[in-house]
Amino acid sequence: MSEIRHNWTKEEILAIYHKPFMDLMYEAATVHRKHHDPNVVQVSTLLSIKTGGCPEDCGYCPQAARYHTDIEGNDLMSVTQVKAQALRAKAAGSSRVCMGAAWRNVKDGPEFDQVLEMVRTINKLDMEVCCTLGMLTENQALRLAEAGLYAYNHNLDTSEEYYKEVISTRGFEDRLKTIENVRKTNVTVCSGGIIGMGESVEDRAGMLVALARLNPQPESVPINALVAVEGTPLEDQKPVAIWEMIRMVATTRIVMPETQVRLSAGRTEMSREGQAMCFFAGANSIFAGDKLLTTPNPDVNEDMKMFETLGLQPQKPFIKLMQPQTVEAEDSQFQPLGEKPKWSRPGHSIERNVKASIKGK
Repeated sequence: MSEIRHNWTKEEILAIYHKPFMDLMYEAATVHRKHHDPNVVQVSTLLSIKTGGCPEDCGYCPQAARYHTDIEGNDLMSVTQVKAQALRAKAAGSSRVCMGAAWRNVKDGPEFDQVLEMVRTINKLDMEVCCTLGMLTENQALRLAEAGLYAYNHNLDTSEEYYKEVISTRGFEDRLKTIENVRKTNVTVCSGGIIGMGESVEDRAGMLVALARLNPQPESVPINALVAVEGTPLEDQKPVAIWEMIRMVATTRIVMPETQVRLSAGRTEMSREGQAMCFFAGANSIFAGDKLLTTPNPDVNEDMKMFETLGLQPQKPFIKLMQPQTVEAEDSQFQPLGEKPKWSRPGHSIERNVKASIKGK
């Protein structure tokens, strides 16, 4: 079952997810060892370069302006600040810096130009650079690629069916369109989702179907456990059981054998033993650092102690793909087009999102 397939069905994926636990672990570990070094884990640092004030209504997100979550917003960081953070991350063992901005979509102008300079700066530090900036056009993707971007993160979040129960300000098809725009460049795709938002196991399988059917499949798939933040519509959701997380990681590994499966948000709730089982089941990437944008994350020193205990080594940069060349701004072949794409606004109402918005006023 380790060949790359793009025709997975929901029924097939559910059958894998529901296998007896020991059988599932054995199969996932076997697939993992065929395609990856089981003792190497890629370490990324996630940096919020612009926090809060997002106009979206994502039910899980404390950065949405309409919810009251006590998140301290900040304007776009300077290139100097980002460089300093990247150097700190590199010294701590990270091979990749992922920069996140609380935007609905990328807009041409001085702020995007500043992000492009951040990409150039970090790439010159011999680190992989990832960005998650919301929806973007083909031309904007080409400009990021030219600056030296290694990966673009754009999560599907959940299944297409359940997506409508979490977000009303953008459509599922916008997620796929952005990934399609990234695929027109040499930038790799990072796309996954969140479990624990009240979705069914069928929805989890539906998300994996959507990801696995992409051709090529995403080079990185983050599996996040919801971190329920007070003030968001999903504040009362119970934490995901570690067994569900392990099953999700193992199923993802089997369905997408060459992808790096990232153990992302929610690790503060997981024991070392639980995380070790996730690594055995096929997870081979983590976020390091005390925060994931705005939510807590294990201390990097604790992660390094865990790596030592398990005999794991951080992955070096540019193992999967050659380092991109950086083109300076003055030599760029792609200029801002001042595009105003019509990203969808579905317009339906989600009761719990509306209630949280009213409560936040």
